[in-house]
Amino acid sequence: MIEDIDTVEQDKPQSRFRPIILWGLFLALCAILVAGVAGWLEPVEQALSDGRLSFTSGNFTLTAYDVARIAVVLALVYWMAAVIAGVLDQRIRNSRAFKSGTRSLIAQIVRIAIYIIAGLITLDVVGLDLTALTVFGGALGIGLGFGLQKIASNFISGLILMAERSVEEDDLVELADGTTGFVRRTSARYVLLETFDGKEILIPNEELITGRVINWTLNNTRGRVEIKVGVAYGSDLHLARSLMLEAASSHPLCIDEPEPLCVMRTFGDSSIEFTLWFWVGDVTKGRLVPQSEVMFAIVDLFEANGVKIPFPQRDLHIISGQAEASGSGTPS
Repeated sequence: MIEDIDTVEQDKPQSRFRPIILWGLFLALCAILVAGVAGWLEPVEQALSDGRLSFTSGNFTLTAYDVARIAVVLALVYWMAAVIAGVLDQRIRNSRAFKSGTRSLIAQIVRIAIYIIAGLITLDVVGLDLTALTVFGGALGIGLGFGLQKIASNFISGLILMAERSVEEDDLVELADGTTGFVRRTSARYVLLETFDGKEILIPNEELITGRVINWTLNNTRGRVEIKVGVAYGSDLHLARSLMLEAASSHPLCIDEPEPLCVMRTFGDSSIEFTLWFWVGDVTKGRLVPQSEVMFAIVDLFEANGVKIPFPQRDLHIISGQAEASGSGTPS
């Protein structure tokens, strides 16, 4: 325990000095950039522009000084872009003018736009010829076509989900394999699904676009519960039906519109099969518990009113002895 406390105490100064170090590095990069623009780094430029430290391909030449300048400008521009994107992202996500899915979509679009602008600014400041990036662009296209295909597909699928708002945070969804849970977070690559047993599953956005998904709360939170009940032959069927409707209507989570419905379905071998449907107002509160409680109420009402729920029975008739011959042989 003492060692753990010492470790925590040692980590605290590091966490305190980390912002100071980062801001110091940022100011140092700014100073280097200003010195380069003012021409104070000409000796360094001459030393790093030596042909032995250069790369030449056709009409394109890249020196070590160019690499250092690109690195400094790139670090500064994207540092500022990350700060701006973080501030705007926080403001957008804290806004209550839009739904959560719409806020995520706007935040992603703003972040992408900021980084694209930052890249264009970097190219303009560095003075890099865009024609020199054709080879890199071709390689990137091949990478997207093979290795990054799934990532690009999930990203585009995430934008589609956020634009359509078909799956949003706190929605109750059910996947094709039966996995059911609440959507806790949506992003450009995946959806975080929390199941009823506490599991957190990352679902790629592509599966939500191409697969079959049941969204229990897309337009409303109502949900229907189904109960199948067998009634014994000879029972008062009209009474049984009214008792089942009474059991459903008396449940506190049952709503009046749509009203409960009970219909006779089939004449079984040992019972007459009924199906009872009733609706709960908020499916996110569960359907299994209301179903169980209504079934208990049906059993209690049936017992109190003499209605029987049968179980399969089979009568066995055992014949003892041997059967006599049906006829005798013809005498010779």
